[in-house]
Amino acid sequence: MNIVITIGLLTILVSFLSFRKPELMEKLDFSPFQIKRQGAHYRWFSHGLVHADWMHLIINMMVFFSFGVALLSHFGQIFGDLNSLLFAVMYVFSIPISSLWDYSQHKDHDWYHAVGASGAVSAVVFADIFFDPWHKIYFFAVLPIPGILFAILYLGYSYYMGKKANDNIGHNAHFFGALFGFSFPIIIKPELFYRFIEVLIS
Repeated sequence: MNIVITIGLLTILVSFLSFRKPELMEKLDFSPFQIKRQGAHYRWFSHGLVHADWMHLIINMMVFFSFGVALLSHFGQIFGDLNSLLFAVMYVFSIPISSLWDYSQHKDHDWYHAVGASGAVSAVVFADIFFDPWHKIYFFAVLPIPGILFAILYLGYSYYMGKKANDNIGHNAHFFGALFGFSFPIIIKPELFYRFIEVLIS
């Protein structure tokens, strides 16, 4: 069983259990206040395994599986047998990294809670775009546009909506998760940045 299927099935299982037992979701969600005041540091990671509802879970997992398989292949082409390990490292660390901004804003707010793998899924999408920036992505699941254009629109929208903060969506996690995912291949192997530029202008 490859790492993409393993992560996906684990997320689906824990989310399903949390739907049946709301107290489990409360224990695993992202609560900056409890992380700071009670030392519940496991919440940095555990909130990526639970989701608000079935629609939230289904959308995240559909995107994760679609781009995760492609990204694992890209990692295999570049890093060989280290592909699964690097995929797991990127995914796991993208969960807390994508939540750093929200932690800084809400560490003293006991009312703030968040759930979902959206930040990590954004990292997977943007890492895939890094390797194949001209691959078509269906904008709003309808309009096919180059991945690099989607990336620009996605970042702009996430930044704008994160500033407005007038809905119940983790736009900041989307934004910072996406940036981390795009940067991760460069962090691991800096010369890949030149490969990205060559592919972009070719």
